[in-house]
Amino acid sequence: MSWVSERNLVAAISNAGGFGVVACGSLAPDQLAEEIDGVYERCDKPFGVNIIVMHPELDALVATCIERQVGHVVLAGGMPPKRTIEALKAAGTRVVAFAPTLPLARRLARQGIDALIIEGMEAGGHIGPVSTNVLAQEVLPHFDDVPVFVGGGIGRGDAVALYLAMGAAGCQLGTRFVCATESIAHSRFKRAIIRANARDARLSVQVDPDFPVIPVRAVANKATERFEAFQRETIARYREGEVELADAKLAIEHFWAGALRRAAIEGDVENGSLMAGQSVGMVTEEQSTNEIIADLIDQAVTALAASAERGAANTDDRGQVTERTLPASS
Repeated sequence: MSWVSERNLVAAISNAGGFGVVACGSLAPDQLAEEIDGVYERCDKPFGVNIIVMHPELDALVATCIERQVGHVVLAGGMPPKRTIEALKAAGTRVVAFAPTLPLARRLARQGIDALIIEGMEAGGHIGPVSTNVLAQEVLPHFDDVPVFVGGGIGRGDAVALYLAMGAAGCQLGTRFVCATESIAHSRFKRAIIRANARDARLSVQVDPDFPVIPVRAVANKATERFEAFQRETIARYREGEVELADAKLAIEHFWAGALRRAAIEGDVENGSLMAGQSVGMVTEEQSTNEIIADLIDQAVTALAASAERGAANTDDRGQVTERTLPASS
């Protein structure tokens, strides 16, 4: 959601009853300050800032959030440094972190993290190797005192209701909001998202294990095909002694540099990266943020009511579970 989850969309989500989060991405501290100020100008509701812990100016970005009294900071992209967590908590900022595994989730909880996010491989952008469903089953039963939010491939309110029933504090959605009317994403980017289905949101291909590629999920386009060919060509040049190993790896790593902005903001949907989760097939039109959140809430409420009705139908007037009639096997 870098470049897309900025002041306009974040404010719209928070104003509509959600919790908007500014995607800092590669922004410099002064640019992040402008985004935060822009959110404050547009809404008076709570919101957060997502910071990548590998950012070279991590400390300065954290200081910017503290100076502007951002209530929540989401730390992503790796294990947060202890100094970062301590600085934020000392300032009264609530700290949220991504936990790709149960052991890491427990470690973060011991370090005083206020909330966790578990994100499955169905999500868009950089992802981990485990599905949302499996992560939820592994992690949620073990946390009663630390809120856990679930993300990755969620596009409907009934799925939100399911994870709430499993013990989640809430859900994180990104792709569902890309085509909001308040989103500054380019019209061509939005059209590409609306036309895509779940199978179009594919993982980046790694052609040689000696040349690792960080998995990224995006809607396939011409650049996706070129990336695979570029890897083969670059690796062949290395094998033939034309380039050094480090240079070959760097060239592959830099292939996608600036590609998300190229597609999402500049509208080059063939040569840029159309990052999106597998829930992309549920994005079928451009809607206001209010409409999107209203749809999600209606779906969640309907699902919860249906679940309650089923539970009541299977319980007699003494509160005992009654025998259910199962269909005969064929």
